[in-house]
Amino acid sequence: MSDKAWDQIEAYINEIENTECSDMQALEQFRIRFLGSKNILKGLFSEIRNIENDRKKEYGQKLNDLKSLAETKFQQFQSLLKKSEREGSKKTMDMSLPASPFHQGSRHPVSLVMNRIIDIFEKIGFVVSEEREIEDDWHNFTAMNTPEDHPARDMQDTFYLKNSVTNLLRTHTSSVQSRVMTSQEPPIRIIAPGRVYRNETISARSHCQFHQVEGLFIDKNVSFADMKQTLLYFAREMYGPDTKIRLRPSYFPFTEPSAEMDVYWGLKDEIDYRITKGTGWLEILGCGMVDPNVLINCNIDPEIYTGFAFGMGIERQAMLKYNISDIRLLFENDVRFLKQFSSVI
Repeated sequence: MSDKAWDQIEAYINEIENTECSDMQALEQFRIRFLGSKNILKGLFSEIRNIENDRKKEYGQKLNDLKSLAETKFQQFQSLLKKSEREGSKKTMDMSLPASPFHQGSRHPVSLVMNRIIDIFEKIGFVVSEEREIEDDWHNFTAMNTPEDHPARDMQDTFYLKNSVTNLLRTHTSSVQSRVMTSQEPPIRIIAPGRVYRNETISARSHCQFHQVEGLFIDKNVSFADMKQTLLYFAREMYGPDTKIRLRPSYFPFTEPSAEMDVYWGLKDEIDYRITKGTGWLEILGCGMVDPNVLINCNIDPEIYTGFAFGMGIERQAMLKYNISDIRLLFENDVRFLKQFSSVI
């Protein structure tokens, strides 16, 4: 039996040396035969127990040489075939064919509108300021002159962290204003874009999370007229040079006097009648002069400094600008919806 094993080794060496693989299919057959998990060389390795003791070492070396020969031959064939494929593909490539399509992504409509708002205010000296989304009660409410019994503090409107009555998900980016006012001296001119959270029922017009951009300007001799001109500039940059605005008296805990600003949207079609409730005017933001109590809370002397603040919802602006009827579309990541904005920069 041992002599037969020696003869079989010589036969396999001769077979490997004379094998030619002209394609990948033939190469795979070669691999399976000599190097696969059930290759034919395994039987020869098991025959080592039948070899005379004084020749076992020689037999083992011969088998290892056979296996090495098979591996080397396989690698040579593989390298030659791959090189041939590459050269063949170069020869057959049609350079006149159109390129493969490049799928371009797009910015989210909320990002588009937020970037536009930031760009408008940066042109007149406002600096972007960002802060944490998990806030404490003092910066979110108390510093902004929100009374202890104000409904906004209630669990029905605010997401408090588990096992905490002081830490919460911020309900507005006004908390950024309080942190800036307590950390730097006037003059202050910032805008604070970011995500905020409120415990509201999700519907076509409202969501439990949304985005705001709030602005704050504090300096000596800042007046209500300064605020009005700033917001008029914003409205005309955002909606067109002929845009008209109006300010209506309102109430916010952190501003006094307070106002809501409307833009004249018009009554061109049925949609305009519906979203403006037949008036042609549409509310886009709240604003007012910073309440002296807020300045005192943040260690700013209201006898020396005055200021104004404003805030607007980004989703509302995006829905108006792109005629989006349901706020939920902005949070569902539906590619069919988002692809509509691929050409918008």
